[in-house]
Amino acid sequence: MAKQGYHHGNLRQALVEAALGLIEAQGPQGFTLSEAAKSAGVTPAAVYRHFAGRDDLIAECALQGFRIFGDLMNHAWNDGRPSALLAFEATGRAYLAFARRFPGHYMAMFESGLSPSVTPDLAAAAARAQGVLTRAAAALCDHLPEGRRPPASMISAHVWAMSHGVVELFARGAPGARGPYPPEDLLEAGIGIYLRGLGLIPADTAPDPSAGTAPDTAPADPAA
Repeated sequence: MAKQGYHHGNLRQALVEAALGLIEAQGPQGFTLSEAAKSAGVTPAAVYRHFAGRDDLIAECALQGFRIFGDLMNHAWNDGRPSALLAFEATGRAYLAFARRFPGHYMAMFESGLSPSVTPDLAAAAARAQGVLTRAAAALCDHLPEGRRPPASMISAHVWAMSHGVVELFARGAPGARGPYPPEDLLEAGIGIYLRGLGLIPADTAPDPSAGTAPDTAPADPAA
């Protein structure tokens, strides 16, 4: 439906919002500038006063998305409080929450085929968001001897890839609709297995098969 009555000065944002709706419904490459203009209630010629083309419009959607995403990730990290491990896990939950709450932004950021380096502002916003996860990974590694510390950038890249996979496979639509477990549980378990494999958190106590349930204990957080 075309948006009516936008005020002078916010046409650029009206076009962004129109594009976000079209991206969510049809994919980043599934709409035209003419459709975006129609959805915003303006002529196609008006779009070119603000954007050089469709990729430029999508890049603006991605830029705004990365800025929101970076704020959410930074809030979730909370300077590593109450512990580095719990804060790290919170960033994973924030990733899933962002993908659900802002699907158009998410698709523009990660599914449009545009490189973050397409503009300096977009590159900076993407680097800021990635930097939160890298700092979180570095904090988890602090308790390890320097020679045994995995590169924080590698850990953050692995966890980012795991988070994206959970979003793509299990978090589209209703939570858990396409998998046997809620996406949050899948991601938390995956991160736990990954961090234990790196020696960043201790292994769980092995369950007693005769007890029928796992022991009600949790490993200490060495990064607290």
